[in-house]
Amino acid sequence: MRIGIVGATGYGGAELLRLLNNHPEVKNIHLYTSSKDGVHIDETYPHLKTVYDNTLQPFNSKDAGSQSDLVFMATPPGVSAEHTQEVREAGAKVIDLSGDLRLKDPDVYSAWYKRPSAQAETIHQAVYGLSEWNEEAIRSASIISNPGCYPTAVLLGLAPLIQQDVVDTRSVIIDAKTGTSGAGRSATMVTHFSEMNENFKIYQVNTHKHTPEIEQQLSIWNSNMGAITFQPHLVPMVRGIMATMYLQLNKQLTVEQIADLYNEAYDNKPFVRARNNHSFPATKEVYGSNYCDIGLSYDERTGRLTVVSVIDNMVKGAAGQAIQNMNIMNGWDEKTGLNFTPVYP
Repeated sequence: MRIGIVGATGYGGAELLRLLNNHPEVKNIHLYTSSKDGVHIDETYPHLKTVYDNTLQPFNSKDAGSQSDLVFMATPPGVSAEHTQEVREAGAKVIDLSGDLRLKDPDVYSAWYKRPSAQAETIHQAVYGLSEWNEEAIRSASIISNPGCYPTAVLLGLAPLIQQDVVDTRSVIIDAKTGTSGAGRSATMVTHFSEMNENFKIYQVNTHKHTPEIEQQLSIWNSNMGAITFQPHLVPMVRGIMATMYLQLNKQLTVEQIADLYNEAYDNKPFVRARNNHSFPATKEVYGSNYCDIGLSYDERTGRLTVVSVIDNMVKGAAGQAIQNMNIMNGWDEKTGLNFTPVYP
């Protein structure tokens, strides 16, 4: 396949390059940028020297769509909303890694993202690319909206419970932590070394834009779902997300029955690994991989269930899931180009 990456100089674009380098079905990769056209990729990322002999091209949606069979939009909010339809009309399928096409209600998007939404036609065509739970729709899609990093960890952790309606839908509390790579490559007062080293921060309190994305999918699975409490934190590491979720059950279930829900849900899902009761995953155990590891514990004293879900935010939370979706769209084994173990230690 001929692949285009828009936003190739960002962390998401670089991660796509790393993973696609070993994909057997990828032949040519075109790199597009709005800021460094004419620059060789190893001038931006020296670790790619001798790996890719690619020069960054100025992004034009018609050129990108005609030069590629599939285009990854690894861009900030607003770019995909403006250009996805033109890329499609030029002939390429699109996988959007930004949040532009995830929310189906344009008013909700505008309220949370503080910008105009994409055209209704584009939003309607976009299929939400949560690989493990939307495979049939992904297979026939021409536009994929790749889930956010936080929603991927949260939704994979909650899906078996919400779908089986065993949770008090008013009780969902999500306490999430992420590494600094999720904020992108440009340094800010929030993420640069002096501010972040040996520090632990709460941010976007009750205002994070992934909140409506999580609520939207939970409501699709269970119409009784209401608003959730979702709160992210920034920790002094580069990669990784841990989402710790607290839920009140609405049915009497044993620990074994709860574990069975997860084992049955993910039995044939190669990238989701459910742990035994009271065995909890760490972010290091999925580092550099496309895995999501899930652990849980039921406290009979309080009737509360704790679910812990971890992913690498750059892989399963972004580039890896995007490639997994590309594989599904093309009828390939979803593990193609992604079947490698985490980096440890």
